[in-house]
Amino acid sequence: MDKTFENWLVVSDIDGTLNNKFRRPVQRNYDAIKKFTDLGGNFTLASGRLQSSLERNYNRITPNQPAIVLNGAGLYDYKQRKMIWRNTIGPKGREFVKYIYEEFDEIFKSVDIGIYFDDYVYVVKSGFFQKFTTHFDKAKHEYVKSFDEIPEEGWMKVIFWSNPFTIMKLNNLVKKLENPDANFMLSSVMTLEMLQKDTHKGVGIMHLADMLGIDRSHVAAIGDYYNDWDMLQTVGLPACAGQAPSSIHKICKFEACHCNKGCVADLLEYIMSGQAEADMESGKI
Repeated sequence: MDKTFENWLVVSDIDGTLNNKFRRPVQRNYDAIKKFTDLGGNFTLASGRLQSSLERNYNRITPNQPAIVLNGAGLYDYKQRKMIWRNTIGPKGREFVKYIYEEFDEIFKSVDIGIYFDDYVYVVKSGFFQKFTTHFDKAKHEYVKSFDEIPEEGWMKVIFWSNPFTIMKLNNLVKKLENPDANFMLSSVMTLEMLQKDTHKGVGIMHLADMLGIDRSHVAAIGDYYNDWDMLQTVGLPACAGQAPSSIHKICKFEACHCNKGCVADLLEYIMSGQAEADMESGKI
């Protein structure tokens, strides 16, 4: 009889991890996920996307737990069709976004700004990068002329888009200013994201693990970029795709193959083979 894996929770990033570098499915990953969930393992996805944008990736595979959405700001249950947990941006964070919008318009005039709610985006500054993202993600959105048109409560995350040079200038500015009760992360060379303080994918994952009664040592996550950093630092078994930056490799206990070859399958096969448990017992991980 095959061993079962009800005591494991495995969470995967999407682009560059579950999907290849061209954002296309990798069949080897899908086959391994099905085998893992058929054997009782808990599997889901973690993404910076809205639930509607994530849904098409979620439905392609056989996940059996709520998804971590908006980079950890919420847990969305696709079976119940509702957000079962969320952590929204507070007053200081909201004021900081207005500060960037109003006071740095001339310096950062090429920065696009999007305010993300449960499944909707208000765009207060629009440009090429914002339009590309919302179009690609098929995100429901509207353009507004002022913050007065945006609800005061319910901000899940904010994205600042621009060219790499301007994004780095903005990121350096954030580091110098007094922390506006928020968590910032570079999710690509063209995007800086903002969440409520102490909110990231890892927080959402561990909230889900607590709901399922799964110990941290048996919570695994796999990612490929700096927006996965906090997630990988939080779980018991951090793993990365082969093409991840060297600093990501250094904090991981399992290094998988390149995403084009099926890195999620590498991690799941490592767990299902029993080698992960053996390495835990021997102190290797």
